[in-house]
Amino acid sequence: MKKRILYANANYEEIVSKNGYFVDKTDYIEKLEMVDNPVFLRPRRFGKSLLCRILECYYNINQEDDFQRLFGHTYIGRNPTPLKNSFFVLHLDFSVVKPTGTIKEIEQSFNFTCNLGMKKMTGLCKKWFQGKIDIDLDNSASASLENIIRYIGENRLPPVYIIIDEYDNFANQLIVSHKDSLYYALTADDSFLKTFFKTMKQGRKTGDIANVFITGVLPITMDDLASGFNIASFITLDPGFENMLGFTQAETDRLLDEIYKDYEISPESRHQVNELIKIHYNGYHFVNPKGEAVYNSTILMYFLNDFTRQKQIPKHLTDMNLRTDLSWVRRLTGADPKYTEEFVDQLAINNKISYDDRFLVQKFDMRQFFEKSFFPISFFYLGMLTRHDDFHLKLPNLNMRQIFIEYFNELHKIDVSTKYADMMQGFVNNPDLHKLFADYWELYISQLPEAVFQKVNENFYRTTFFELCSRFLSRWFTWNVERSYPQGRTDLEFVGKFHEKFADLRMVIEFKYYSNAEFKKFKTAIRDFKLQDKDTDQIMGYAQGLRQEYPNAQISLYVIYCFGNQGFRVFDVEKYFNKNAIKA
Repeated sequence: MKKRILYANANYEEIVSKNGYFVDKTDYIEKLEMVDNPVFLRPRRFGKSLLCRILECYYNINQEDDFQRLFGHTYIGRNPTPLKNSFFVLHLDFSVVKPTGTIKEIEQSFNFTCNLGMKKMTGLCKKWFQGKIDIDLDNSASASLENIIRYIGENRLPPVYIIIDEYDNFANQLIVSHKDSLYYALTADDSFLKTFFKTMKQGRKTGDIANVFITGVLPITMDDLASGFNIASFITLDPGFENMLGFTQAETDRLLDEIYKDYEISPESRHQVNELIKIHYNGYHFVNPKGEAVYNSTILMYFLNDFTRQKQIPKHLTDMNLRTDLSWVRRLTGADPKYTEEFVDQLAINNKISYDDRFLVQKFDMRQFFEKSFFPISFFYLGMLTRHDDFHLKLPNLNMRQIFIEYFNELHKIDVSTKYADMMQGFVNNPDLHKLFADYWELYISQLPEAVFQKVNENFYRTTFFELCSRFLSRWFTWNVERSYPQGRTDLEFVGKFHEKFADLRMVIEFKYYSNAEFKKFKTAIRDFKLQDKDTDQIMGYAQGLRQEYPNAQISLYVIYCFGNQGFRVFDVEKYFNKNAIKA
């Protein structure tokens, strides 16, 4: 039976029953059992909720008879631990707590959410609780939990395993909405939230709570709750858990093997699909910048969902939900518009920003969250930046680069939507890169404020040119930015989609930038500027690797020189040499 792509589905039981594709990460259950009270932070859409659901199904004493169906096909099913199906499981999702109104109203929403979870647990486990625990949905959640763990202890029942998903969701919304007084009330020593965590701590001490597994995005709230739950083990930056969420390249390859076989997709497309998804969805380094990068699993499944239905590369490669992350940029940097512009410009132009590695592991509070020096750390946890090396963070992939260029255009009020139709239609009719870049310079670059020209470089021209073209030409092309070959990394490649009119067409572009002062040293006009030998050798080296990899590709090579804000020259390398050979 053909499997299904169940995009954004966090219900493990449903994935199994509907025969959904599943990348098996259950070997991490063994490792998690060696950690007391683990706290694991990852950005949104990395599969935290699915992991929580898997743990619930694995430990739930009520699902013992269903173990083989749910886990027989997995690592942990073949290698179960002694603790499988041993606990009552209280699974709480704090993302449904409403962060609106007064602190009393927030407390009411919190109590209702937690009590509903406890009522469900005791109801499903009535064989053990025998109706002796009555959960009032309006009661204090801490009091309800205290009653449960007391009853468990007095009657020597199996302990409860507590899972809290998105522990900081409603607290984060208070932070970014600048509702400081509410946040401080939420994390005060006598707050309902800290009292709830103290109750869990007490249950762990008595053994009536077997363990507590917590997921979230940011460490701020947990840091501020430290005195209430100082038994937490932060495994977010533990090398042993770096790949617990997100797909490795090997896992992605195996997934694609299954999909290509099940959906009978032509293997001729596989090479192009491999390079496409790698540049768009891979690139996250949460611990070791030199280690193996992981894919954003949910966004990759978004692509595969369309790909399996259409059997061709979708026109749009970015999940619209990913763009909502820009709201964090606005909220965090919005206290000073100058900070917003500096931060976005730095990433749009240079694609890296310095950071202090100590800030990732030391305690930081809500006030620091809005400090300029902490922006890189905050956006690392939010998934917009990843480790480049020990000193810099960068945008992880082309998806995120594209989103930041969109925001750059918005901040600088650059029109990217109303006047490019003729330019792009002309390129589709006649793929002339010289004309396309000339139009880009005239229509796009001419809008840049003077201050931006003092900061631009070849990365800026490459990325903005790509982003503009991707808006209009994505039906026919995909793009590679900094793709690796034995001889180095290309700057930009136009890649014709295998199922469209430009299939097998590849335009390889090397960008070179000279500031006005640097160009002046050449003592020549732009129209007389010559193609430099070292640049020719460089792009010819890329072409050699590309032709070995794609022997049937129609490859054209271009070097584009940008001279400050004065102008540019585009060289078709092979035509340039043929022309000069004829002259000679």
